[in-house]
This record gives sequence, C-alpha cells and structure tokens, in this order.
Amino acid sequence: MDAQGRGRADNIDPADQWVLNPNTGEYELRLAPSAAQSSSAGPGQSSVPGPRRAASRAATEAPAPDRGSLPGGPGREVPGPRRRKGGAPVEEPLPGRRGRKPVKKKSKGKKILMWTGGTMAFLLVGTAAAAYLYIEHLNDNISSSSTDGAGTGGFSKDKAINLLLIGTDKRTGSGNEGYGDAESVGHADTTILLHVSKDRTNATALSIPRDLIVDVPDCPTKLADGTTKVIPGEDGVRFNTSLGQQDRTPSCTMRTVTELTGITPDNFMVADFNAVKTLTSAVGGVEVCLAKDIDDKDSHLKLSKGTHTIEGEQALAFVRTRHSVGFGGDLSRIQIQQQFLSALMRKLKSNDTLTDPTKMIKLAEAGTKALTVDSELDSIGKLKDLGLELGKLNVKNLTFTTIPVVDNPAEKVKATVVLNQSTAPTVFQMIRDDVSFTEVAQQAKESKSAAAAEAAARLKGTQSAASEVRVRVMNGGAVAGSAQETLSWLQNDEGVTKSENAGNAPAESATTTLEYGPEQADQARKLAAIMGLSGEALKPGKSVTNSQGLPTMTLTLGKDFKGAGVSLTAPAKVPDSVNKSTADKVECAK
Repeated sequence: MDAQGRGRADNIDPADQWVLNPNTGEYELRLAPSAAQSSSAGPGQSSVPGPRRAASRAATEAPAPDRGSLPGGPGREVPGPRRRKGGAPVEEPLPGRRGRKPVKKKSKGKKILMWTGGTMAFLLVGTAAAAYLYIEHLNDNISSSSTDGAGTGGFSKDKAINLLLIGTDKRTGSGNEGYGDAESVGHADTTILLHVSKDRTNATALSIPRDLIVDVPDCPTKLADGTTKVIPGEDGVRFNTSLGQQDRTPSCTMRTVTELTGITPDNFMVADFNAVKTLTSAVGGVEVCLAKDIDDKDSHLKLSKGTHTIEGEQALAFVRTRHSVGFGGDLSRIQIQQQFLSALMRKLKSNDTLTDPTKMIKLAEAGTKALTVDSELDSIGKLKDLGLELGKLNVKNLTFTTIPVVDNPAEKVKATVVLNQSTAPTVFQMIRDDVSFTEVAQQAKESKSAAAAEAAARLKGTQSAASEVRVRVMNGGAVAGSAQETLSWLQNDEGVTKSENAGNAPAESATTTLEYGPEQADQARKLAAIMGLSGEALKPGKSVTNSQGLPTMTLTLGKDFKGAGVSLTAPAKVPDSVNKSTADKVECAK
C-alpha cells in the first residue's frame, strides 16, 4: 500500500510537515493529524515518500512520535484545556510558567531552516523514522558510474576541489524528442571544470569547448560484468568524443581533461536535457537577460529583449540557443550557458531558496534524479558534504571563463579549434596553483608579510649573463631523470654551459630551491629568471665547489618540479585577452 493508502491526504505538502519547535529552535517532522490518527496508519508510519522496502521496516522498528518534542519537555504529558461548567475551554499555562502568555506559534512565513550552506543540508534536520525513509528514498534516486581510477579518489575538505561537470546531448526521458541527436550515444557536449580554492574563498568554472582538438588517452573501463576493458585512445579528435564514442564513460572524459590541463578531477557529475528543466523548475525559475529579441527555430527559444524568469522547457531552449547570439557558434553558446549558470547559482544562494522547505525538497528530488555522479559521490551523505563545501563560496568570487582557443589552422572551413598556446598554459597553471581569478580574493591574499617582502627583494638587482652562471643540479624528489633533463635544457636551450649533474640530493625536498653564496647573487637572479623561480626558492647561504674546484650554486629539484622549461612561479593574474565574468553580475546575452 502506498503513502496515500496509509492515510496521507493528497494535498499535504511534505515541507509543511517540518515544524519549528519553540523549545529547541530546530525543525522537527510532524505528521498531519489526519494521517497520524487514521485507523489505516500504524505507529511510526510516515507520509514522506520513501521506498516500499524501507517503509515496511520503519513501521515495525520506529517508535511513535515522542511527546517530549512538544512544548512541555521530555516525558511530560501536556494537559488538555480545562473547561468551565457549561462554558468554553479555559487556557491554562504549563506548570512553572503560570501567568505567562502561551507561546505563539510561528507563522509559515517564519519557518526557516537553520542551515545556509549546501542546498541539501535540510536532510540533517530531524531524527524521526520518516526522515530516515526520505533519505533512503533520495539515495535510491542516485545513479552512479565508476571513475575507473581516473580521479583522485574523491574531494577532501582540507584541499582544493576539482569537480568535472558534464552535459550530454543524449535524449533520455519523455519530452525530449525535439532536442539533440536522436542517435547520439551521449557525447560531452557541455563540459565545465569547476575548481574551488583550498580556503573556499574563490572558485573558477573553466568551460571546455566541445570542438576543441585534443588527444584522448587509452581508457581502462569497468564493464557491467565486472571485467575491465581498455578502450583505445585517439589523437587529434574533438573533445566531445571523450564520452560516448566507442563506449567511453565519464571516467575517460576525466582522463582527457587531465591530459589536456594537467589537472586531475576529484569527482564528476553528468546531466542530460532533463536536468536543466527539472532543476530550474525546482527553484521556481531563474532570471536571465537578453540584449536583443531572440527567435531561434533550432532551439525553440523565443524571448523579447530584457529580463525574463525562465524554467523548464524555456530554460532548456535558452542554454541550447547559439544561432541567435554572438557569432552563432559553440563558443557563443558557452557564453550564454555561463550566464545561465551564474543566474542559477544566484538563485540557489538566495534566501528565497534556502529558507523555503518546499523548494529545498523539490531541489533534492530533482538533483538526485537528474544527475549521474561518480562512485565516490553515490550517497546523500557524500553529496551533502560536497554541498556544504560549495556553499561556503561567495558568488562574487566565482569566475566563469573558457579555455583560450584559436581556429584550427589545418582547416579551410573552420569547424574546430585548438589551444591558444600563448595563454592557455597560464590559465591551466593558475588553476593548478590555486590562484584566484577574482581581484577581490587576490587583494586579500596579497597582503605581504615582512618575510614575503624580503623574498621578493632577492629577485631585484643585476643579473649575470647565462654563460657566467655556474650551477650543479641535484634531484631532491622530482621524477627520476629530471636532473639530467634540466641540465640538457639549460646547456642546449638557455646557454647555461657551466652546469653539471650532481645526482641525487642527500634528502628529499617538497619544493625546488637554489642555494648560493653572497658573491653569486647576480647569477642566482639570472637562473631564477630562466627557470621561473620565486624569491622564496632562492636560499642565500654558501657556495660549494664543483668537479673543477670552482665555486658553484646548488639547484635542488623538489617534488614540485614540473619539468624542464616549466615555470615554478604561479602567474599573478589572468592574461588580459582571456574573457571572464563573475557569478554575482547580471549580464545580458548579445
């Protein structure tokens, strides 16, 4: 028998059953009187939707609602109203509170959740059997797929988070017949790498164009029967083929992102067309802006110039439109999708959403049904923890940007793009080094201590010629062979001919350092400029003698060493040519 058959009225909103207890200041689940007193409902049975198997278990194990949660305290009977003879009931205060006015029940408008972080934290409230049933119900909604070892093993609360968000063009569910390719296996049509800083003060949402030419690596993939198959990689193909093509799974898209950016995602989430429709409807629509009238017959978007609140089918049409905005290509669609996601983020973070139990429940239902997550995020508890971390962000420090690209020079008819090698590596390195793209967060981090100012001063002054730099190179924790690789690069490419390989350092080091004597400061500054060393990496000390008995500096390659010719200094700012926007600003699609 379903929940309604157990005595639940059709018009009861689950959100209305969460009631503020004035004694504790917290919300508790209260069944409606009609449901609780129905002869067909047994003790502990709930009107909150849940799996049938869990409901039957709760009916035998869960106690009836405890009167201790009502005004009057644990274990105390709340006396009924006293009646005058032949008259109406007389209000009588509880023992110990004689003469005080009874507590006035808060209006529905005053019912607010005690949590304002991740969007699913309402699940922390309440311990009744019905709350357990609802959590089980949401867990059953979740679909998951293996990372196949392509990720880090899942996000950590004390580290930066890299979350891969993938939107596919695969048709699923009813009502999507008019969208996408009917034969599509589900490619990575829209992909965003969301980087959240270690201190949670800022985040960067990096869009990856679907038509970007990349190398897809070999992808070990776990099959349904438990065996593992290696799907062969391909060089020089569109990024969107990293998913779906040749039965590739999201784990292969993770590997492709790592190959492309040097950033290994912690987790992934995959959404289809239904996700946009259901999530926007769950929050009551999002507000977007158009700089001109749009009538796109391909995406079915028809909106006038100005501001509109969109949801459902109209929201899906908005994120799919491209022919009527910008240059009409995929890069233009990326910009309108970023504007949409900014609007959705603002709505999710607004009090209008966070303090509305109905919206929160609808959001939990929509999110768990519409998204496929990796095997490290396959429970409400894990999703809640991630939501709490993301909830710490301020939207003004969430930057949307796109991988810098240029038209593919190998094509006469421009259909694909390739990396802009002058700016893309800088963007990737800033994310790897956890550097904020927002000026607000940067200014807070740039308050320099005396030690930092002293380190910066080491880079200022004259530099010797490269041919005068005398240095021995040691491996102090870098990849095997790094010392010889660096030596060859310094001698052949940079003109540092007075250099030699000194083998392994006595002990491993987390960071790369350059130790030098007082008379070698000009040589140290030159080598720092060549290698991209920071002032902190320069260690004034003493020189040693090389194999020829001459004084020399010591360069120790630490675990942070990324390869010969790769700068070890994080870029301070985003290149001016890189387009970016922050989620707190309303921008009108052009």
